[in-house]
Amino acid sequence: MSRDRIIQFLAAGVMLVCLVVSGALSMELTASVGRNQLAYTERAEDGDPPEVALGIAMGAFRGLFVNMLWIRANSLKEAGRYYEAIELSGAITRLQPRFPAVWAFHAWNMAYNISVTTSTADERWQWVQAGIQLLRDKGIPANPNAMLLHKELGWIYLHKIQGYTDDANNHYKRALAAEWTAVLGEPPRADPSDRSREAAIAKYVEWLRPIVEAPDTLDALVKSDPAVASLVQAVQAHVAGAWTDAELLRRYALHQALERSGQREIIRSQMGSRSAAFADLLSDTSRAESWQKYVAQLRRRVLIDVYKMEPDRMVRFTQKYGPIDWRHPCAHGLYWSARGVEQGLSRATEETMRDYDFINTDRVVMQCLQELYRTGELYFDYLEWEAGQFATYISVPNPHFIEPYHQLVTSGELLERNPYERTAKRPYRVIAAGYENFLKDAVCFFYRRGQRREAEKWYRIAANWEGANMHDPYRIELFSMPLDEFVEKELTDRFKSPSVAIAEVYGALDGAYISGLLAGDGELFRSQFEYAKRFHRYFLQEQLRMTPTGNVYGRLEMLDRDFGIVAGLRFANLVGQLSLDDAETVYDNAPEDLRRYAYDAFTRRFREALDAEVRNGGRAFDSVFPEPSNMASFRTTLARELEERRRTAERNVAPK
Repeated sequence: MSRDRIIQFLAAGVMLVCLVVSGALSMELTASVGRNQLAYTERAEDGDPPEVALGIAMGAFRGLFVNMLWIRANSLKEAGRYYEAIELSGAITRLQPRFPAVWAFHAWNMAYNISVTTSTADERWQWVQAGIQLLRDKGIPANPNAMLLHKELGWIYLHKIQGYTDDANNHYKRALAAEWTAVLGEPPRADPSDRSREAAIAKYVEWLRPIVEAPDTLDALVKSDPAVASLVQAVQAHVAGAWTDAELLRRYALHQALERSGQREIIRSQMGSRSAAFADLLSDTSRAESWQKYVAQLRRRVLIDVYKMEPDRMVRFTQKYGPIDWRHPCAHGLYWSARGVEQGLSRATEETMRDYDFINTDRVVMQCLQELYRTGELYFDYLEWEAGQFATYISVPNPHFIEPYHQLVTSGELLERNPYERTAKRPYRVIAAGYENFLKDAVCFFYRRGQRREAEKWYRIAANWEGANMHDPYRIELFSMPLDEFVEKELTDRFKSPSVAIAEVYGALDGAYISGLLAGDGELFRSQFEYAKRFHRYFLQEQLRMTPTGNVYGRLEMLDRDFGIVAGLRFANLVGQLSLDDAETVYDNAPEDLRRYAYDAFTRRFREALDAEVRNGGRAFDSVFPEPSNMASFRTTLARELEERRRTAERNVAPK
């Protein structure tokens, strides 16, 4: 065989091998493109604006065309033509879905610019949700490692919903709390063991555990448990496909709330046939275990499919950060911003760390932790919301989030991925300033709560922290003061801040009830209680301003206007967490007006168990917790007050 022929055969063999490898790689690349949504739009669909078809037709010049659209969209936004800007930015996301800035632009227009042009709180909430859903459901799945989108989503929860700059923020908070009461159910009830941060975290992890361990599909659950299969078949027969999984969870949450209500029989009598049949299934005690498994699987699928959240990550964040109540806006702000940091770390380099994405996203993480400390313990009446009434929503400080904020800063985790903050020669750092202000708030909170030892602990940490900014010449003088003088000085110029007002009022009330009534210190109770009343009155006098949005709430109305309700509901909820002996002590030492708020809660919690012990020589409920005088009148007055609020709310939100 000639030399030329040998070369030809070898070349043909190499070519054949290359074709085979190319075919295999092409299939793998195509599969990867599909899995990771890396393909650009190649055809226009019905309803697309004409710019999409034109951009596709331009082929290789698509990038230039998108730049022109981007410039045009910005111009429309600056001119206040937000709806046109949204339509144009939607076209850009269709043409270049991996352009994070346009997703952020699009969502911001919805949540901020368009929402404030509407007339009612419900309309505003729909546009805020539209911005959230755009980022969560489309933008982030198309750009899973884009910290910008995670940061923007976290910021909407932190600033737009949890903040108070929007006139309708109180409506947003209640709507979100209702939504997540349906998705996850009410979080674990507090009890004396929650004074330990570790015990509180363990309880919240166990609350989420059934969702994490639930089968990934309903078919798998049904095959594994015949009792669940029977329940699912019965539910589907009654519901007949009329309800989504999310609606089933809402109905389940409503049933749970009704079971704790004294009006459940009245409400049951007003149900339609489908709702009544569903309620009968829920009331069947023989199916209780099957319901728990079924609901856990529904929650898992709704979290993953509807909210694009990962149950495993939710548990991990609970273990890392604290007992997160997912009804709180900053629970979601924390989740998405912290997730963005973790996703971004997979592509982090020294160069990418200097583009401010890390530091800006970390700031959202820190601010969410700060808000969870200030307002992270919620009391929300879901049944009132579902009934269309004035829904009670109280957020109080949760000191379990002080430690994770402290660890985040002092462990070096933030400085490691934020080169601007770790420059040794800088006299001022933003993270250091925020951390020091946070510690000052914590010192004041524990001091007013009567936990002087905790206040002194954090005061020493703040005073001795080596990473403190050195630009303030008065810092040494400030941290040389006795603790009492330090607290008074810190509060002098901060009385008008809503976050400070919440911490001060509830911190003082907690100190009054726990350090005063439980310890039998009447003088401490009176001083703390009067301080909370004065602070509440002063804050509302200075900051309560009504708004023209058709909303019943004032813009900075972060505390109920009636101090009696603030103090009474806090008393009922707080002492309801105590053991029987401690609850009796606090109840005995409390004035009559506070007892009235707690009496019905104590009845639900203790009466059955106490009365059952009478035959064994125990004391009856009425002897342990005697009914306060004029309870019937009190219930009527309170109901009338809440009804008047409901009517006021209806008048204010009714279309003009």
